Amino acid sequence: MSQIYNDAIFWIEVEKIHPNPYQPRREFDELALRSLADSIRQYGVLQALVVTRKETEKPEGGIDVQYELIAGERRLRAARLAGLTQVPAQVRSGEETDLMKLELAIIENIQREDLNPVDRARAFEKLAKEFGFKHAEIGKKVGKSREYVSNTLRILMLPDEMLNALAEGKMTEGHTRPLMMLVDRPEEQMTLFKEILFKKVNVREAEGIARRIAFEKARKLMDPDLVDLEEKFKDTLGTRVRIEKKDDGGKITIDFFSKGDLLTLLEKLSKHELTMPKKVADIVPPTEEEKVDMAEGSKEAMEAPEEDLYSVKNFSI
Repeated sequence: MSQIYNDAIFWIEVEKIHPNPYQPRREFDELALRSLADSIRQYGVLQALVVTRKETEKPEGGIDVQYELIAGERRLRAARLAGLTQVPAQVRSGEETDLMKLELAIIENIQREDLNPVDRARAFEKLAKEFGFKHAEIGKKVGKSREYVSNTLRILMLPDEMLNALAEGKMTEGHTRPLMMLVDRPEEQMTLFKEILFKKVNVREAEGIARRIAFEKARKLMDPDLVDLEEKFKDTLGTRVRIEKKDDGGKITIDFFSKGDLLTLLEKLSKHELTMPKKVADIVPPTEEEKVDMAEGSKEAMEAPEEDLYSVKNFSI
């Protein structure tokens, strides 16, 4: 009898259906709901909701019947927008456990790809913390790998501001990987986050920036003088600057994210706003080999004829 009851479809008053307290989905796109409501007005609700039945005795006598939604909250909201008074629903009986409600809601949303990454992570967290499921067990229930579940849960280590941006679609799930690389450097993490939002840095660029920052962290212990110079360049140019010193010279990398950034850098350089420290040698002392080269260069310059001092061959760039 219970199986027949579970398989049957009933028409239930919308006002008697209450939300699922374990609904993992928190964000519902208003435009999408209005579009679905328009479709429901024209064609009706094509897929039945899933609910549980709750009976309570009235003080004056009789039984009050209410229903709690397990799956189909988006359809229920759209049906209300469409002005429907009744919706088709499948009534589950004998299985009204909190775990069942959560499991069915998660599975339905994942199968329909209706959960944003943050809601999905919080749903997995609830299965793990409240019901004691291991990551492999969660993966088996939702048809995903253990690694997928573990990586999804790691998203919750990000600050709320970043989680909100992810849930609202202001950045992609791919952007969370480079941000996670900087969890132990909150200031750099926030800087990268703002660059993703306002400078539209893509995932590949963000990963490159995060890797360079991680590399610089290790390098800082080896060569603090260069790091100090980098900070001076950064303060002057207003962007991230990296100095890479080699056995013979080196190179300077200056980050920019748009043509406007590039023009601003050019303007600063052309106006000679970039000023080197007064005593560069105090910050990056020359090596013994460089001191010998400097001494020999000065000696040769003193011995050279005056007309050769200004020859192009005596200059190098």
